[in-house]
Amino acid sequence: MSMDPSPMTMPMSDPNAWATAMNNLGMAPMGMTGQPLMSDFDSGLGMMTGIAPMNPMMPGLGYVPPPPLPQDLPIVKEIIHCQSCTLFPPNPHLPSPAMRERPPGCKTVFVGGLPENATEALIVEVFGQCGDIIAIRKSKKNFCHIRFTEEFTVDRALFLSGYRMRLGSSTDKKDTGRLHVDFAQARDDLYEWECRQRMYAREERHRRRMEEDRFRPPSPPLIVHYSDHECSQLGDKIKDEAVFAEAVRVLLTWVERGEVNRRNANNFYSMIQSSNSHIRQLMSQKATHEKEMEEAKDKFKSALSGILAQFEQIVSVFHAASKQKAWDHFSKAQRKNLDVWRKQAEEIRNMQNEELMGIRREEEMEMSDEDMEDTHNPDQSGPVSQAEALKEENDSLRCQLDAYRNEVELLKQEQGKNQEHTPPQHSEEDACRQQQLTFLQQALQGMQKQLLKMCEEMKQREAEMEKTVEDKQQLESQVKSLKEGLQGLKTLTTHTPQVSNTHTQHMHTLQLYSLVSLSPSSGIISTFLHVHPFGASIEYICSYLQRLNTKINTGEVDALLGRLPCTFKQELTGVGASLEKRWKFCGFEGIMIT
Repeated sequence: MSMDPSPMTMPMSDPNAWATAMNNLGMAPMGMTGQPLMSDFDSGLGMMTGIAPMNPMMPGLGYVPPPPLPQDLPIVKEIIHCQSCTLFPPNPHLPSPAMRERPPGCKTVFVGGLPENATEALIVEVFGQCGDIIAIRKSKKNFCHIRFTEEFTVDRALFLSGYRMRLGSSTDKKDTGRLHVDFAQARDDLYEWECRQRMYAREERHRRRMEEDRFRPPSPPLIVHYSDHECSQLGDKIKDEAVFAEAVRVLLTWVERGEVNRRNANNFYSMIQSSNSHIRQLMSQKATHEKEMEEAKDKFKSALSGILAQFEQIVSVFHAASKQKAWDHFSKAQRKNLDVWRKQAEEIRNMQNEELMGIRREEEMEMSDEDMEDTHNPDQSGPVSQAEALKEENDSLRCQLDAYRNEVELLKQEQGKNQEHTPPQHSEEDACRQQQLTFLQQALQGMQKQLLKMCEEMKQREAEMEKTVEDKQQLESQVKSLKEGLQGLKTLTTHTPQVSNTHTQHMHTLQLYSLVSLSPSSGIISTFLHVHPFGASIEYICSYLQRLNTKINTGEVDALLGRLPCTFKQELTGVGASLEKRWKFCGFEGIMIT
């Protein structure tokens, strides 16, 4: 539907009604020709200061959104006279009709309750005053859809909801109707709103990308490809300490790219060799820095010692001033100041002493760690090395105990001297020294307990070592007796070859005898395996023996069974993943055969 955008000129029978309606909308009421209809219009109701009043019927007004209405301003609806009809306001006491939720980007309204004789020209005459109309879709059932050019014009059209329309002066039912204006959901409005939202999203992404590009750190410089000229320059840069890091980065990139081949392998080798020679410079720099650090530590310790000596002198001055000879000559305020200064000096001195002692303890710990590393012998293992470590630890603990004892004695002597020469006002200092003394005594008792515990552990280790030596000697004597028995059996077989069967009997008998003589647990194993004719695993045997003796382990039992092949034999049972090694008792097999 095409419409003439030129302003409509129509006579108004009652201009005050239209002026009141526009006043409720927050606009300066203007006539059709542009003259103001109300001389006493209050511009503070919604008009912005400094802006001339606008005619709502002038072309292009739809592109300027109206100012917001105050929340507490009551809306008063008056009679509106148009050229072809008259609009009567609804009853203000009736409740407002139900309205649907506003769709996003809504520019279309639904108008119901139109008179049956209403035409499109009449609709344009009434709703065209709200804003520019794009299209009107009228139905035969007394309703229509009106689409405006701007979204805010929909609010103006909703103002007419509830008005009763009468065509001319006719009272016929077909010429009257009560308007109901509501939001309408149109696909065109939704499409335009979605396009606008996508445009906003694109602008936001572009803005964020620009911000990220602005704050992104610059990319590293490009590394050139390998060439003979670049290789010669890079070799000179690697030898230069100032640009060594950059040159090594270029060399690493070339190697990772695969620039090395048979023709330039020598050049790469020389550059890598130059990089390796730089290690000596780095080590010398490290040694220089360590030397500087040690010198700085020594300088700091010497300066701190000098400061502590001066503190001691200051504290001794305060102590001398606190004696009875000089203390009586000072006034009460002077004594108070002297007491405060003495306490502050002693606190600072104690703090500095603790700091210096902490530095010395750290140095002693470092030196002890270095000594332990130097004296550690990797060939020594087992209880011998543990015993030596315990001895060294005992020695260090004894030294620490001696140091604590000396410190306690010095504190006691100093406390006795102070009690002889100090006035009765020094009770706080005595309490502090008594507390330090108790702490040192507690530390001394703890060190003594630890020393006793370490001595007991050392005695236990020595007893275990003696026991292992005795067991070893016993096993050697048993093995020696077994060898002599085997040698006697061999001599018997060489003299009488007919007694081969008896030889096997003697072998089994000797095995059984050695089985009992080697270990008491071997007889238990033979009895256990004799009860299990299909054999048993080494773990099963050990679990049975550990019920009798918890010190037995799997390795000892396996070695014992392996030493007696004529009494015990090992077989593999099962297939595939269920393959298992089992020990069987075979001591009576030779005797049964004979």
